[in-house]
Amino acid sequence: MVSLNRRALLGAGSGLLAVPAVAQGTWPDRPIRLVVAFPAGSVTDTLIRHLAEPLTRELGQPVIVDNRPGGNGVVGTESAARSAPDGHTWVVLSVTNGALNTYTVRRLSYDPIKDFAPIGFIAETAYLLVVPASSPARDLRGFIEHAKASRTPLTFSHGNSSALIASMTLARLAGVEMTGVPYRGGPEALTDVIAGRIDSTFTDFAAGMPQVREGKVRAIAVTSPQPFALAPEIPTVKSVLPGFDFDVWFGMAVPAGTPAPIVTRANAAMNKVLEGSELKERLARLGYTPRGSRPAEFQDFLRNQIAVLSERAREAGLEQQ
Repeated sequence: MVSLNRRALLGAGSGLLAVPAVAQGTWPDRPIRLVVAFPAGSVTDTLIRHLAEPLTRELGQPVIVDNRPGGNGVVGTESAARSAPDGHTWVVLSVTNGALNTYTVRRLSYDPIKDFAPIGFIAETAYLLVVPASSPARDLRGFIEHAKASRTPLTFSHGNSSALIASMTLARLAGVEMTGVPYRGGPEALTDVIAGRIDSTFTDFAAGMPQVREGKVRAIAVTSPQPFALAPEIPTVKSVLPGFDFDVWFGMAVPAGTPAPIVTRANAAMNKVLEGSELKERLARLGYTPRGSRPAEFQDFLRNQIAVLSERAREAGLEQQ
């Protein structure tokens, strides 16, 4: 474990000459484990796998993606929180594990604010609302009419808390009853919509658009406040339901107690990578907008999102687990 203390830095009165490795600029001195608390193929995983290679080049050590799904992000996030605060374990905090879980999980085993030191923002994206290709709904208004006319509640799948809140918020604003069906992750939730077993799901843009283009599902709305640049023909949920407002965001953190010089260098490395034109273009094609920041900015944003999304969950009538 790397630690910084006044005595070690000054060596005052004791003849101590040892200086922590981070002060000598040797961090990182081994591979960095980047914990993704969601399955391979999920929106978080897709983004991070594009980030790992340029981070490896920038930091001079392999950045290894470690998928640890389970419990709507609880399993992987808790494991990262309990890791040594030496800068060699990073974790992605997003809408679900970084904010919503504080409301939806009654006895959450980690605290996104207290148990982590923020590195900074990574990116933002949007969810697509998709229905089976065989659905009678051609657009969001048609979907709402179909839900109101159905003898039994339509179903929606969700692989994380953010997709759950998005669907519940839509149902509340539309004045319809829908039944949620939980899945291990977003890819599994999408699979059963493709198969026609589920009536709808909010899926990430990178996973959903290829299925839309192949005609396997129909995209009827997007969560971004304005039409999405990569698919401007898809209307926003907000254009039909003005009260709908939902952001999909991602940030990076390390365990609390990680020395400040490590966090500073990690932040600089990540911001430099996010500014790279090649990565920006690659992520843009997948529907992600890179967003650099200072650590304090991301922490302030995280506090705000915890409050906002907790209120959103209450409005949707979501019960704590």
